[in-house]
Amino acid sequence: MNGDALHTIGDLARRTGLTVKAIRFYSDSGIVPPTDRGPAGHRRYDTDAVARLDLVRTLRDLGLDLPTIRRVVDRELSLPEVAAAHAEALAAQIHTLRLRRAVLTVAARREAGPEEMDLLHTLAKLSEDERRHLIADFLTSTFGDPDADPAFAGIIRSMTPELPDHPEPEQVEAWVELAELTRDPDFRTALRRLAEQHCTERTRSGATVPRRDTIAVARTHAAAALAAGIPPTAPEAAPIVAALTADCARTTGLPDDAHLRRRLLTRLRSANDPRRHRYLHLLALINGWPAPIDPAPELAWSIHALRAGTPT
Repeated sequence: MNGDALHTIGDLARRTGLTVKAIRFYSDSGIVPPTDRGPAGHRRYDTDAVARLDLVRTLRDLGLDLPTIRRVVDRELSLPEVAAAHAEALAAQIHTLRLRRAVLTVAARREAGPEEMDLLHTLAKLSEDERRHLIADFLTSTFGDPDADPAFAGIIRSMTPELPDHPEPEQVEAWVELAELTRDPDFRTALRRLAEQHCTERTRSGATVPRRDTIAVARTHAAAALAAGIPPTAPEAAPIVAALTADCARTTGLPDDAHLRRRLLTRLRSANDPRRHRYLHLLALINGWPAPIDPAPELAWSIHALRAGTPT
């Protein structure tokens, strides 16, 4: 080969931007061996070494190990094959890093101690099957077996979070918080009480399929009152409350009296649990759904208005 076509390590360093030390290391590793040596024993390289060094630098920047890089430049492995395998490995690492980031973010915000930190980490790294089991246990303990009571099957499906294969950090953080909520025994009890009230209401009315319940009825009337700017204790609220209780009486099959109003107050207070709305908000975030409307203003208006007009 013509000596004019050969380059010294210094030449390669200037052409590639790598240090002489790095090129010497790759040369000693056999990744970019010298083509020849000069009379004084100095290494000399052909023009192909420039291309090999550019490839080596790119692959190292992408995190490939030296044995794999050597097999690529020696054409023992195809570059697309290596790229696909490395991309898959990076995806797994990214998923793990997102979980860690979510755990650390929540822990920092809560000033978590060691025990809570361990719990957060455990919840975040659950497998898909483990996540499904945790949620299924929570929902069936609240609503019962969907096979035994088909009326709740749709509710259970609509309240099941589905964390994507490649979740955003916000979705992972939402999952951790939602999983914690399901472990709250008071929240479980409150939600189960709400479900039992709904079931009793449905049975009393003779409905055989899910239907618009008293909470939805109350929210509709309260929304109209709020839109009109009517305070719950104003005289103008009285006909709205009367229409509300009349609709609820038709829904439940109960007389429109003080007893119905007290039952309705109990239902609305159970529904006006911020943890319930928080669960639904987190659920929407995890599943990529639109954020739900906060029912608190409508429920609070209904409770206040009913309490003002209901004998104790």
